[in-house]
Amino acid sequence: QRMFDMGARLPELGRMEFESRLRGSSPVDLAAECVERLWIHYRELVRWNPTVSLVGPGTADEIVERHYGESLAAIPLLEAQWRTVVDVGSGAGFPAIVLAAAVPLLEVILVESRERKCAFLEAAARKAALPCSCLNARVGATPPEGLPPKIDLVTSRGVSLPQSALEGLSSRMDAKSGALFWVGEETPDFPKSWKEAGRFQLPGSRVRSILQARVGAE
Repeated sequence: QRMFDMGARLPELGRMEFESRLRGSSPVDLAAECVERLWIHYRELVRWNPTVSLVGPGTADEIVERHYGESLAAIPLLEAQWRTVVDVGSGAGFPAIVLAAAVPLLEVILVESRERKCAFLEAAARKAALPCSCLNARVGATPPEGLPPKIDLVTSRGVSLPQSALEGLSSRMDAKSGALFWVGEETPDFPKSWKEAGRFQLPGSRVRSILQARVGAE
């Protein structure tokens, strides 16, 4: 049991403070329903984090700005044709649960290889009434069973995906598909068919950014 007792205790924010900080961190106006769903997600995070370690102690005090805000920063980068989103290494639900709450048109598939984190994601999505499904799997050269036949957008935050995983995902993508990676100063090791399409610095950081990529480049 003690091997799981490694998560930080997250701040016991009040509902009004959470909403104020969330809106202050968002590049778009958030619907009341979105705020409510993210508040439910946050309450689940507070409950689960001490035993499942979803958010580390180093970012606990700035969780709204760092995790929710950096997830919301992707909204202006979303393209109208994107509907089916696959988030790899979903962990605490950033950015995928945040995007699902903010953009109801998206169909979001959360891919998480660790069973306990997948259990958290399923519980949080269910309580917040979010149209997310969670796949307890690891992405490799062969896409795991349960992924949709066509993927419009791949997202991943703070997870280093090997070339083989990106190649496996690209078998379900086309020239209109895209990818968004939350990275530091590094650039992912892209397959030859992928290309960087833009890098967007995240607010409040000199090193963290959202890297946009395309599939099908010559």
